[in-house]
Amino acid sequence: MTGLILENVEKYYGSACAVTDVNLHLPEGKLVCFLGPSGCGKTTLLRMIAGLETLTSGEIRLDGEDISHTPAHQRNFGMVFQSLALFPHMTVGENIAYPLKLCGVGKPEQKARVSELLELIQLQQMVDRPVAKLSGGQRQRVAIARAIASHPKLLLLDEPLSALDAKLRESMQVEIRQLQKRLNITTILVTHDQREAMTMADIVVVLGEHRVQQVGTPIEIYRNPANEFVADFIGSGNIFAATALGNGKVGMPGGEALNVPISDSIVVGSNIKMLVRPEDLQLSLPQTAAANQLAGTVTFIRDIGATIETTVDCSGVSLTALSTPNQCVGLSIGNLVSVTIPAEACRVLSA
Repeated sequence: MTGLILENVEKYYGSACAVTDVNLHLPEGKLVCFLGPSGCGKTTLLRMIAGLETLTSGEIRLDGEDISHTPAHQRNFGMVFQSLALFPHMTVGENIAYPLKLCGVGKPEQKARVSELLELIQLQQMVDRPVAKLSGGQRQRVAIARAIASHPKLLLLDEPLSALDAKLRESMQVEIRQLQKRLNITTILVTHDQREAMTMADIVVVLGEHRVQQVGTPIEIYRNPANEFVADFIGSGNIFAATALGNGKVGMPGGEALNVPISDSIVVGSNIKMLVRPEDLQLSLPQTAAANQLAGTVTFIRDIGATIETTVDCSGVSLTALSTPNQCVGLSIGNLVSVTIPAEACRVLSA
């Protein structure tokens, strides 16, 4: 089977678990994001793939070949670290040529490859410039060019954008994505920034509590989270307790009933958790109660410019709605409102 396969991979440091029970199949040519909070095992998993950490147990295969015990320098993977690790005493061209030199590539071939990569990253005029005189974004591009110089099978990126300011970070996200698509190189990016993962990745691997919580496309992860951990970590969401009433209904703590797409296998009377995304809630002036409509009081308003976050207390359940300024004209703290929760926007997280 082609692509990268991790089977029952575990890593322990003594009795401390770094990652456990990791089973993944990452197809060729995709950009995959390992996403999760600090300390969940993202970087450890990446370093095991790179060969920089040994596996406690399990197997890693690339295109059918077991590489679990192959030394890092024999895997032909490109890697960009958070610190970039460029050589400050070398020029841009020398940095990019360095891995080719280690592989015994002749100087004419080195020069041709460096020229090709500089054109790819649009720094053709900087071949002789010391890396110390480059901007953060330029150094980032040079680090990526060096990582792909020897035509690696995989490109591994360990939080490479975390040191950049917000605007440069966003532009580099676009550049890396475009470069990856142009080269069609399988790429794994480690990040704790959910926006970065959701806007760049073909596949998102959500890690938490030292194990894989969910694997899917960004929209699958966002719209159909596998559990409460994923729902809470990805995006902002209203997560609240409810009770299964049967016949496609759940009961709210205040006594109201909501129509939701709930499985018949969930026992009537069970305590469950519900997820509704803020952009799916609809606010309106108080009106006669209707299906999936709750009465509430505005407790907080945050104007973010293009959108407005409004928090509403509905019989003890705090719900946050995301609206445009035109939809929230005249609302202020203390106002009574009606909150409509579309049935199709509700997700049952757990029983």
